[in-house]
Amino acid sequence: MENINDYLPLSNDWNKERLETLKKMFPDLFTGEGKLNINELKKIVDPESVSETERYEFRWFGKSAAKRKAFSPSNATLIFDERRSVNPSETDNLIIEGENLEVLKLLSNAYREKVKCIYIDPPYNTGKDFVYSDNYSQDKKDYWEDAGVLEEGLKIDTNTETDGRYHSNWLNMMYSRLLIARQLLREDGVIFISIDDNEVHHLRKLCDEVFGEENFYSQIIVRANSRGQTYNQIAKTHEYILVYTKSIEGDLLELDKNGDKSDLNLVDDIGNFNIRELRNRNPKFGKHNRPNLFYSIYVNPNSTNKDGFYAVSLKKSNDYSIEIEPFNSKGDESCWRWGTKKFTDNVNSNTLLSNVVAKEKTDGSFGIYEKYRKTTYKPKSIWNDNSFLTETGTVEVKELGFDGEFDFPKPVELIKRCIELAVEPNDIVLDFFAGSGTTGQAVMELNKEDVGNRKYILVQIPELTDKKSDAFIDGYKKISDITIERNKRVVERIIEEKKKEQPNLFTNGKEDESIKNLGFKVFKLVKSNFPRVEFAPDPEKTTEENIELLKKYIRDKEAQLQTLFNRDELVTEILIKNGFTLNYTLTKQDEFKKNEIFFATDGEKETLICLDISIDTETVEHFKKHTDKKFICLERALDTTKKWNLKHYLRDKFNAF
Repeated sequence: MENINDYLPLSNDWNKERLETLKKMFPDLFTGEGKLNINELKKIVDPESVSETERYEFRWFGKSAAKRKAFSPSNATLIFDERRSVNPSETDNLIIEGENLEVLKLLSNAYREKVKCIYIDPPYNTGKDFVYSDNYSQDKKDYWEDAGVLEEGLKIDTNTETDGRYHSNWLNMMYSRLLIARQLLREDGVIFISIDDNEVHHLRKLCDEVFGEENFYSQIIVRANSRGQTYNQIAKTHEYILVYTKSIEGDLLELDKNGDKSDLNLVDDIGNFNIRELRNRNPKFGKHNRPNLFYSIYVNPNSTNKDGFYAVSLKKSNDYSIEIEPFNSKGDESCWRWGTKKFTDNVNSNTLLSNVVAKEKTDGSFGIYEKYRKTTYKPKSIWNDNSFLTETGTVEVKELGFDGEFDFPKPVELIKRCIELAVEPNDIVLDFFAGSGTTGQAVMELNKEDVGNRKYILVQIPELTDKKSDAFIDGYKKISDITIERNKRVVERIIEEKKKEQPNLFTNGKEDESIKNLGFKVFKLVKSNFPRVEFAPDPEKTTEENIELLKKYIRDKEAQLQTLFNRDELVTEILIKNGFTLNYTLTKQDEFKKNEIFFATDGEKETLICLDISIDTETVEHFKKHTDKKFICLERALDTTKKWNLKHYLRDKFNAF
């Protein structure tokens, strides 16, 4: 059945997807017409129809609306800003200027479950800093007028304590963004959130709800100020970083000990090692919430070697006869740190070579151990390093030629530490409260150090700088201007440093690996290129009547679409709303003589796309014979017959926009 949204250029509708997932899993909860039967759902949630409503939950004013807003689709778009980009053809890095909730929505389809690490330093809600009011809406002109759509900036009000919804405003802002950001994280992804005492208690509860209490990893204390700030007669010198994983698969890497093997005091045929228990010692984890990590391991009691280690297996047999389950010494339920696949990958029947072994304890029971060979260490929960101080961040910004633009910029080493703990050399890092752009610098410096290929996505609202500030006087009208300029200067500095080390960065026509991916593409959040998004349904008319009105609106308003709008901008909007990343490429297809058709690909998705105002019959005949390719065109470029033919032959590979 048709609805108005079928004709609008929208990003992914998460509410619709969640409902469809529920229907696939539990079809009995839906009526014959496909509607969710609330009463059937209640029977599952509350089978005994208990009227008691008191329960532990975290509530605040506007929570439901914030959740709806998070999962509702966006009808805005992003356009490429070549003028402010740096080496755009050589890089996959992105800096996006725009309101971050709308940007996250636009990214949520193409970058879904592709981001390994998110680091954010959101407003701390001190009563002096900015909080996004989320009044962005296509039917309101405030955002586009304040942002000037192009060159001005967005004025954001402070969230003062005199506002009766002081904490609610902040929670609504964070809740909607974290909900949609979670969709971008990989299953093994990790998020780091910097925060201070003002909202850390609320943020913990908020993240417990968004990511799951069982996925809380750590609350790191960071010494952020050497002198301390006056704080209830105590000089406060610390802040926090909350760490959550997306799921059971999330884990942190360990830090390098620079080759120190002093604690690897055992030796086998492979080399030095130590042992550590395979049982997970976190008291929150057990069979009830980590069922995939609760299984039996069997020990071969006749396989002991000179070091007292025994062979282990997942299969019970005459040899492997002693069953071990993950219970602690008190008999409390626990679980293993590894799943069965990782366990199997590390087991060898020769206990000298196996990375998983059993060892008899003093009480006669067996413990299961991992052979620990790495010259690495787990980070502690208190980070006390001068390189993590905010004054260090201030010095770093000054070294790049900025003075006084930011009061408390995060130091590069702090964000590098977070990235080192979560990110492999080819992963993506996202920061949607980019500020001065420290995360971009951290990623580029790490890549320089280990010749990695980490990518970053920075999102910063075009927030106006104070007209009396040094930033404004220096010509930076928006915070996002500084985000872009800072990372541009970092690129230039790294290239200059590499030139001093190696004057010729190009050998035999090949670029030095260490400067690959240096640069970034700049995109801006703007109004949709399709006037149809401004269509307002008539509440007095039926859905069918409004659809007909919308079709007429599209015919009338978009008749001159091709001449009024930039082709590249139109392509970007269409592709991103069809799930393509912003690093797509276009190649003209010379085999088509009557229409200009391009092959678009982002390395994973691919399609043919045409924005001509009319699709020729010869082109349609081509697709009737070549049904293996996807094809996107403008709906107004087709008459009824051509549209029917393309739909009939290409089926779901055809999309008329």
